Amino acid sequence: MYVVLLTYTAPISDVDLALPDHAEWLAKQYEHGHFLASGAQNPRVGGVIITRPMTRGKLDAILATDPFAVQHLARYEIVEFSPTRTAPELRLVNEALSH
Repeated sequence: MYVVLLTYTAPISDVDLALPDHAEWLAKQYEHGHFLASGAQNPRVGGVIITRPMTRGKLDAILATDPFAVQHLARYEIVEFSPTRTAPELRLVNEALSH
């Protein structure tokens, strides 16, 4: 699985204009079962996405369709990891990782 760190590369006003399209793109990724969690960084300098396990090529292809990427509003840092332990509250995440 991956943690994707987005860092805005454009003024927040430009990011805000693309936010509805980005939110729609996120919704589609959840519908397809690609993402487990996402949200804005605090302070608001970018975002974070946690994905289900997939190939790096598939993740790169998905991220390339993000309106933030298409409009050159953010850069992406991708960290791959294999979780070996989670809190009991994340039981559903544990189940998602086992599939």
